[in-house]
Amino acid sequence: MSSADKRWLNPDELEAEFGIKKSTQALKRKQKAIPYTKQGNFIFYDRQKINQWLESHTVVDVKEVQ
Repeated sequence: MSSADKRWLNPDELEAEFGIKKSTQALKRKQKAIPYTKQGNFIFYDRQKINQWLESHTVVDVKEVQ
C-alpha cells in the first residue's frame, strides 16, 4: 500500500505529505484547531478530515476575486 492509499497518517507522514511541521501540528492540536485522533500516546490524522480541514481554511486573495 502506498502512503497515498493510507487513511491514517502519523505526525511524520503528515509533515512529509502535507508540509505541516510537527511543531505546527502540536500547536494546532493544543488550540483544538486541527482534526486528529489520539490512541494512548499516539497521534493519528485521518487523511479525509485533513483534506476537508485544509479546504475549509482556504484564504482567497481579494485580487483574485476582482
